Amino acid sequence: MANKSYCAFLRGVNVKGTNMKMTEVCSVFERISMEGVSSVLASGNILFSSEKDETELKMILEKAVSEHFKYEAFLFVKDKNEVAQIFNNNPFTAHVDFHIYGFVGLAGIEELLMAEFESSDKIEDEEAKIVANNFYWKVPKGNTLGSEFGKILGRKKLKDSLTSRNMNTFEKVLKKM
Repeated sequence: MANKSYCAFLRGVNVKGTNMKMTEVCSVFERISMEGVSSVLASGNILFSSEKDETELKMILEKAVSEHFKYEAFLFVKDKNEVAQIFNNNPFTAHVDFHIYGFVGLAGIEELLMAEFESSDKIEDEEAKIVANNFYWKVPKGNTLGSEFGKILGRKKLKDSLTSRNMNTFEKVLKKM
């Protein structure tokens, strides 16, 4: 079986006291036989290739990162086509006054996120949409952590279910894949 290109999106990297150097994270991936390992930005986006499937990779990588950094790691593995789908299906037009986020996570997480979004108080012009089983959120800059939905995303009960990235990050990841 041929190697496939992937990106592992780590949750909670370099926020709230979970600090790690991407070169060190890459070395963990290399030690467990991932190939072509590199990082994109300092927010836990690790590119690599492997013959293994996404489910097996998630278990192997979470265990290795958890053991090395001595914390409970959560990550979500997407192949190049899935990253392209997330980026290309973004329903929002880029605007200087807004952040647009895409989410990666467990199957069905988009429905839970939409239910949480719909039941939360909104900031003016805050929006969310599901396209092709991917959840997207548009929020005015400066309000990501201040919106009620932004606070919901930080809940501990969701830490093993999802992570988010700005659409600019997805673009950078995709270009390097």
